[in-house]
Amino acid sequence: MDTLSTVVTYVLSLGPPVMMPVIITLLGLGFRQGFAKSFRAGLTVGVGFIAIGLVVRLLIDEVGPNAMAFASVLGRRLNILDVGWPMGAAVSFASPIAAALIPAVLALNVVLVLARFTRTVDVDLWNYWHFIYTGALLHAATGSIALGILGACITAAVIFKLADWTAPAVEHHFGLPGISLPHTETVNWAPLMYALDRLTRRIPVLGRIQADPASIRRRFGLLGEPLIMGALLGLFIGALGAYPKWQAGAYGDAVKHVLHLAVTMAAVLVVLPKVVAILMEGLIPLSEGAREYLQRRFPGRDLLIGLDAAVVIGHPANMAVALISVPVILVLAMILPGNGMLPFADLAALPFYVLWAVAAARGNMVRGMVNALVILVAILWIGTSLAPLTTEIARAANFAPKDVGAVASDYQLWSGVALGSHVIPWIVLQLFRPETFFIGVACAVAFGLVWFWVRNEILVAYAQEIEAARVARISQEPAPAGAQPEEAG
Repeated sequence: MDTLSTVVTYVLSLGPPVMMPVIITLLGLGFRQGFAKSFRAGLTVGVGFIAIGLVVRLLIDEVGPNAMAFASVLGRRLNILDVGWPMGAAVSFASPIAAALIPAVLALNVVLVLARFTRTVDVDLWNYWHFIYTGALLHAATGSIALGILGACITAAVIFKLADWTAPAVEHHFGLPGISLPHTETVNWAPLMYALDRLTRRIPVLGRIQADPASIRRRFGLLGEPLIMGALLGLFIGALGAYPKWQAGAYGDAVKHVLHLAVTMAAVLVVLPKVVAILMEGLIPLSEGAREYLQRRFPGRDLLIGLDAAVVIGHPANMAVALISVPVILVLAMILPGNGMLPFADLAALPFYVLWAVAAARGNMVRGMVNALVILVAILWIGTSLAPLTTEIARAANFAPKDVGAVASDYQLWSGVALGSHVIPWIVLQLFRPETFFIGVACAVAFGLVWFWVRNEILVAYAQEIEAARVARISQEPAPAGAQPEEAG
């Protein structure tokens, strides 16, 4: 077990920019793409991940302190602090079952693909901590390694199916063919969001509002462009973050601060889609090669490459709703009954957590914000619920929050917006604890019924695009050996 743990830790420490070229190259070779083509695709994907990481880090570095500054002046003292997603990853990889779970989930993925249970090949190894987090919670709650492994595998299987189900939206809304997003803390919101949007579309006024970036651009010109949207949202978040400066009378510093964030956010909204295009330059050849290979050997199979949701968060409508959500979730934290968590370190990462709120509304920012409100409320409740057990595990693992260490010492419990986004792990945890078993059953049944109710929603929404893509693929497929071209009529 020590050797396995050492190997797993070393592999994870290489990070996506190093491991993704290796994984993509091996997949390309497996699909008979040749070494040169496979290696070039893998290296391009690695470059894409570095570029995306730079832009996302810029977003977090700039928005995070502004959100924290605003949070620090809200007055009401809550007893749980959001110390950020790194705590979830740390307690997951520190768990005694972590080393065994990574190869176990990899093996499970292969078996489920071969058994046709899923089409998603999840190469996003670093976010396997989402699955391991379920196992770590169960192990801590029950003392059973077996239950921890079982819970993690159940979570992974559900997430793979959700990734399959949402893949048409990833292709036709985000423009990433052959890609799925088995990213637990984002994709587990998708059924709830599609159900909610199905209801809100039927509300007379709300259902008729055209508020996607293209519609806003047609109606208001420059205001609908990502460049201007980013600048305006930067002004808004910057004004909130500069509140302590306004109070202190440092108006010059405050104005400089606000203007800097406006230009930075404009840059993020313009640059992020461009760096995603670099990533896709490497992935599309692999996706097409995989499709051709499988069509020859397994007619009807169409595999998907599972990636981190970071590849799609830069959609302008998603970024707009996420940034508006920053002050909204802080106000909700103050007034929501049953909440004990102050959103803090993960505020800059809200573009991840409201992703499917906006995607379900097809980029309609008004309906997307309505959907996001439900996510924000649920995040606060789930984050509050998970705080005692997660804090216990984190302190046992000697976890020390970074960047918020001085603030964290003032709080009894730790949690996070990211952890509050783990709907499926939370449900699985309730199912395996005797005192919450019936709550878990009720939530699992409700989740399943909602998913069943909207099971065809994505296919219907993108019916025309799906048919056009199918026809295009058929037209590009080589003719069977020995087939004669049709004579001109």
